[in-house]
Amino acid sequence: MVRLIQIARYGGLIVADYDLADSVVRGLSAMALAAHPSTGRFLALAVGPRDLMADVARTVERREIDFGGYEDASIFLLVLDRETGMPAGAGRVIDGGGRTLDEAPELTGFPLSSMVDAHELYDGKIWDLAAVTVLPGYHDTKAGSLLYRTFINACRRADVRHVVAMMNEREHRELALLGIPFVPMAGSGPFVFGDEKKNTSALYAAFDELEQSIAEQGERLGKIGSGYAGEITARGLRRLFARRQAARVSAQVATGDGLDEQIMLPGLERRSLLKRR
Repeated sequence: MVRLIQIARYGGLIVADYDLADSVVRGLSAMALAAHPSTGRFLALAVGPRDLMADVARTVERREIDFGGYEDASIFLLVLDRETGMPAGAGRVIDGGGRTLDEAPELTGFPLSSMVDAHELYDGKIWDLAAVTVLPGYHDTKAGSLLYRTFINACRRADVRHVVAMMNEREHRELALLGIPFVPMAGSGPFVFGDEKKNTSALYAAFDELEQSIAEQGERLGKIGSGYAGEITARGLRRLFARRQAARVSAQVATGDGLDEQIMLPGLERRSLLKRR
């Protein structure tokens, strides 16, 4: 499936391919892995919408939600596996608040002005965490941790102040377990959204609170008997193992330990940021 998206700011078209053949994905991944040598099994990238690797991320994403109106405002997060030469996961953030600020007011019944006032959105850069996908077979690897750490590093590089998102209950629980302190925007409640009619919420987090909140969650998870945000559904010894694993993930994402050396941000170099403004 190929979509042509008009780019008003630059004139012309982006050809956004959401269904690259495996051979093309493998070839592009090999180019990126060779261009960005790093230690460890994985390479994580943040790239702009016109980068060749953006279509690899779009192919991993394959979302039913149409991001067509936001292609030029998107930054793509991509994790590549050096062992297979293929992607392990991908994500998308949208500069300016994206679909969340455009659609949440109508969906929640709360006017945009109330959301702006509640979270002081009139000042500072806003990013919409629009999509995160870890491919099957990679849920017990560093792929998910790398995506979220890449998101944090990219936010810092781009001087992001506010993070917004629209997430269903499962997605919200997963990020709560990581330690991301999302709260309902302006106190709004859940709403039914998407083809699957899942309960969804419009969420907000201040970026400068993310790393500390994730680190504190890791500490709580590491102390048996202490409470924590989110939910672990496993029982017995599996629950203990899952809690320890979640504690390690939160600690890594908060500090970047064992992750930062595998992360590159070519789409957020200074000249790229200046061009996008």
